[in-house]
Amino acid sequence: MAGNIFGKHFTINTFGESHGDSIGVVIDGCPAGLSIDLAYIQQQLDKRKPGQSNITTQRKESDTVNVLSGVFEGKSLGTPICLTIKNEDARPEDYSEIKSTYRPSHADYTWEQKYGLRDYRGGGRSSARETAARVAAGTIAQLLLKQYGVSITAYVSQVGRLKLEKPYQQLDLNNTETNIVRCPDPEMAAQMIALIEDTKAKGDSLGGVVSCVVQGCPVGLGEPVFDKLPADLAKAMLSINAVKGFEIGSGFDGVELYGSEHNDVFDTDADGKIITTTNHSGGTQGGISNGMDIYFNVAFKPTATIMKEQQTVNTDGANTTLKAKGRHDPCVVPRAVPIVEAMAALVLADHLLRNRLSRL
Repeated sequence: MAGNIFGKHFTINTFGESHGDSIGVVIDGCPAGLSIDLAYIQQQLDKRKPGQSNITTQRKESDTVNVLSGVFEGKSLGTPICLTIKNEDARPEDYSEIKSTYRPSHADYTWEQKYGLRDYRGGGRSSARETAARVAAGTIAQLLLKQYGVSITAYVSQVGRLKLEKPYQQLDLNNTETNIVRCPDPEMAAQMIALIEDTKAKGDSLGGVVSCVVQGCPVGLGEPVFDKLPADLAKAMLSINAVKGFEIGSGFDGVELYGSEHNDVFDTDADGKIITTTNHSGGTQGGISNGMDIYFNVAFKPTATIMKEQQTVNTDGANTTLKAKGRHDPCVVPRAVPIVEAMAALVLADHLLRNRLSRL
């Protein structure tokens, strides 16, 4: 199958299945000499790993990262970096009953029609388990970006109909990791947690939104035609399991403004740096970063696997019912925060390396 490689200069190739032996990633294009902080990589993986709270799946995985190649004495060699993560709590028997049944809103039917067979053990390669490899790779991209003063912070801004109305500038994003839902507003976080717990008790699921802010991005990242920076960010986010929407800057709300209201007027700050007085563009213009904050929202659908009985068909096309077993998230957004950060980092690191070659 194609489509396992992401990026052009800083590339990743992920591998492995949800209930196989291991998952992993090969990173190519990482410059030599970058300090590889394994503790930081593990910290980011711990934010994504299952079983971390009562509002996430209870699958128990340590998600311990193992470095097979490309790192020597704590620094990147400039050669391919291979990272692996062992699947320690795989339970393929939980999925034996769906071997010949298509789960609603899952990849079962489309996968089988495309390839002629499928790994029914938790979705195999189509499972969100694959995103652990992305987080491991994206964390190395974040380490590279830190060398250039670029920071990426994501947080949960909506669960179901509970939505943060404050813009990110009015939030203390340091509070994001102080609660299990990863919402920086403590009062809204408590409401979100209660809603997820109630929904889980009913055997149902919820969707939500992860917002992301990139600060310190230099001017000039992105290409002006097909490889626009926001276009690549959109592709990165829409490649994450369960993502159904992406908007950057003013997004869909911007259609309600006149051009005279929406245009970002140029000015200079106290240091003489060119800035914009507003940032409806979300830090990019003409597909290229303009030095302002890049901010965007990523919409996740309700988890497809629910504990309620649903109508479906089997592989013969006959009507049947399905009541899921196994361990699943009632809402994916708390664990999606580090995935969004990782994919943003991969895009920015790739464009940063491309930018080195754009002019003499």
